[in-house]
Order: sequence, then structure tokens, then C-alpha cells
Amino acid sequence: MKPLDYFLNAVKNKYAEFNGRARRSEYWYFTLFNMIGAIIIGIIAGVLQTMLGFGGFLSTIYSLALLIPGIAVGVRRMHDVGKSGWFLLIPFYNLYLAVTDSEAGANQYGPNPKTGELETVDHLVD
Repeated sequence: MKPLDYFLNAVKNKYAEFNGRARRSEYWYFTLFNMIGAIIIGIIAGVLQTMLGFGGFLSTIYSLALLIPGIAVGVRRMHDVGKSGWFLLIPFYNLYLAVTDSEAGANQYGPNPKTGELETVDHLVD
């Protein structure tokens, strides 16, 4: 998958998908292209505000449009390391989890997206 495809997949196909797991590459490429987009929109909004007296609303619209996919990919990233999506709310620890490698094999949130392994984890078997 190309880097931009991760961003487009999160926005188009998994807009509000909070279930499943997201690889590190999916999370970080989404974050990268979201930041690049926000900077570009911010520059355009600043130029429009200076030249025409309006345009500040563009940044707000962009931020609101990508709020849900951003939270969703973050929750799926927490799932990938075997944690609840609520860990996204813990400062600094969520950053540590975001850079941590995937949990090997399947976990309670689904198969490992890196390897596609479907085997069950011992503690999940009844």
C-alpha cells in the first residue's frame, strides 16, 4: 500500500470504523497527511483572510471533517497493541503505545493486520 493510500482508506473506507486494528504505518501515515493537509488549508485560509477578509472557516471545516476518522484510527491503533481505545486519552502513554509494535497474532480486537494471522490467542479461548 502506498503512503497516501493509508490516509485515503481511513477517510473513505474506515471513516467511523472503531472496531479492528490499525498498523503503525496506517496510523502514522494518516497523521502525517492530516498534518500536511491542515498546514496547507491553514495557509490558504490565512491568505484568503488577509486578501478577502474571510477564510478562517476553512481550517475549522477541515478539522471537523477529519475529527472522527482521526479518533477512529487512533482507537484502532490502541486495539492493535491490545489496549482499549480509551487509552487514547492518556497523555504520553498513548504516544508510547502508538509507536509500539503490534501484538503478535490475533487479539480480542481481531487478527493482526500486519501478518493477517487468524490464530487465536490462548487467553481468548473459552
